[in-house]
Amino acid sequence: MSDEMKADLWRRWRAGESISVISRQIGKPPGSVFTVLKHHGGIAPGSRKARAGSLTMGEREEISRGLCAGESYRTIAGLLGRAVSTISREVNNNGGRDVYRAIAAQERALDRARRPKQCLLASRPALRQTVLSLLKEEWSPEQIVGHLRLTHGADPAMRISHETIYRSVYTTRWKVIPRELCKRLRTGRPIRKNKRHTVKGQWRSQITDARPIEERPQAAEDRSESGHLEGDLVIGSNNSQVATLVDRKSRFLTVVKLASRHTTVVVPALAETYERMDPRLRSTLTWDRGMELAAHKRFTADTGVGVFFAAPRSPWQRGTNENTNKLLRQHLPKGTNLSTFSQDDLDAIATKLNNRPRKCLGFRTPAESVALTG
Repeated sequence: MSDEMKADLWRRWRAGESISVISRQIGKPPGSVFTVLKHHGGIAPGSRKARAGSLTMGEREEISRGLCAGESYRTIAGLLGRAVSTISREVNNNGGRDVYRAIAAQERALDRARRPKQCLLASRPALRQTVLSLLKEEWSPEQIVGHLRLTHGADPAMRISHETIYRSVYTTRWKVIPRELCKRLRTGRPIRKNKRHTVKGQWRSQITDARPIEERPQAAEDRSESGHLEGDLVIGSNNSQVATLVDRKSRFLTVVKLASRHTTVVVPALAETYERMDPRLRSTLTWDRGMELAAHKRFTADTGVGVFFAAPRSPWQRGTNENTNKLLRQHLPKGTNLSTFSQDDLDAIATKLNNRPRKCLGFRTPAESVALTG
């Protein structure tokens, strides 16, 4: 992200916008937004400032233009009113005549100018030890501060605010407060949130032009014909996932390997799977409200298959898929890294389940039920 984009991100975060809203406004994935927030513990970093008297961005651009024109350091120094040694040192510290770029030099200068201040708990060992011992007892920072005021009110070395404790928790990367104590805070949040932060009334996980499940054909509802599938993601460890597609009538299962759960990955993978699928199973698809199918219009355009969405927080509306996923967990237990399975491995597991008799099918197998379809 550019500095301007990050500044906009932090401005929106301080105003109380949710990660999903910020993601849409700046055009970056929610994971990228969260990564920036978590790197700073959800607390906006101070603006970077160069030391007074140092070269400005404008001056660095003049240096860059002068170097491109083949001018000497002395000539450039005269134009800027700077010492020749200042120009020479600036250019040599940033790659030399052939490599020097104004923007990169400015970024390096701002990074070198950073002088992070040691946090209060790091500079006062006795105070730090007291705070750590009370955090172990699962006291909140506000309770700790109140206790210190009662028991050490006359000792300035034992004064601290609850916000300073929170900042130490979220911004010191566990150098001052160990990770296990950070997790004992009541909320268990990985980042700091301000009082204005709320998701109430905000547009979250909203799929544009989603067709509700009530508009699904009656044949899908009463299971009178094959081809009406329900789909969902099965999640594994290490941010791994696969997609499952189950026919409502025959219970025939297809498992799809996915490199990511982002809609730009999921939709093309499903469309490719549908191209290889038995034509008798290509009528409709019902999904939950997960954003992995946000690009459902593209899926319909590529496959000709209409997509319908269940109501939020209503898994029973896709009961066939939910039940089949439970059967699949026998082969893909929770905590398994699903990225280690190839598509051939997943096809073999699906074949095994499709050739297992089902009571709801009169003890026929899903594969047999599809074969009997006209």
